[in-house]
Amino acid sequence: MPSLSAALRDHWPEYGSEALGLGLFMIAAVGGTVLLEHPAAPLRAALPDAFVRRALLGVAMGATAIALVHSPFGQRSGAHFNPALTFTFLRLGKIAPADALLYAFAQFAGALAGVALVGSVLGALAGHPVVRFAATLPGAPAWIAFAAEVAISFGLMATVLVASNTPALERFTAILCGALIALYITFEAPVSGMSMNPARTLGSAANAGVFSSIWIYFVAPPLGMLLAAEAFVRLRGARAVHCAKLHHQNGRRCIFRCTRPTEAP
Repeated sequence: MPSLSAALRDHWPEYGSEALGLGLFMIAAVGGTVLLEHPAAPLRAALPDAFVRRALLGVAMGATAIALVHSPFGQRSGAHFNPALTFTFLRLGKIAPADALLYAFAQFAGALAGVALVGSVLGALAGHPVVRFAATLPGAPAWIAFAAEVAISFGLMATVLVASNTPALERFTAILCGALIALYITFEAPVSGMSMNPARTLGSAANAGVFSSIWIYFVAPPLGMLLAAEAFVRLRGARAVHCAKLHHQNGRRCIFRCTRPTEAP
């Protein structure tokens, strides 16, 4: 197993890509929340229906996720952008422990930096009590929010595993995940805040100073994704998991324990 220093020396572009990707996602999340939820925002006045605003934010964030997966840095790193997803691939044996640890560090750093950057630009707009740096907070009792986070995290990881390991669906992995994110934000966000991502939650919470129920977002997403991985392995076998990349049809190097079949020309 490579040491952390050797992994950092050899794979720093992948770690930097993870930090950049999640940082950009957080900039979009905070910026979109300001545009749609800040009381002084024109869109907020034009769209008084909260469901419609959530649907628009969901479409925007789903499209952002799709774009990031297909971006050059998403293609390079595999576009995890989520420590829960990365550690699930560690459980599946697709990523080395050193890489998983440094991926997670980069993801947390990217989320924190992205929210801090957009906060420095938008100032009080991002920190407004209605916006709160797009913090993920439960809108239901803690146990319900926890169960909801487990369920949506299970759904996302199951989609990643089924799509990325099914030849007919592989090229649509990012689109399916983006559509799921859009649906979750539209329909599930009022229940748990729709995180699925400990780094995403901490990025907002640290800048907003809002840490209530943060344990939900550190425990439920990994649990849901690990349960999805267990279900996939039991149904299709461990060998059916070929790689940890969400987008593999590109010329970027793959640093994972990849057993993916050779691509057709």
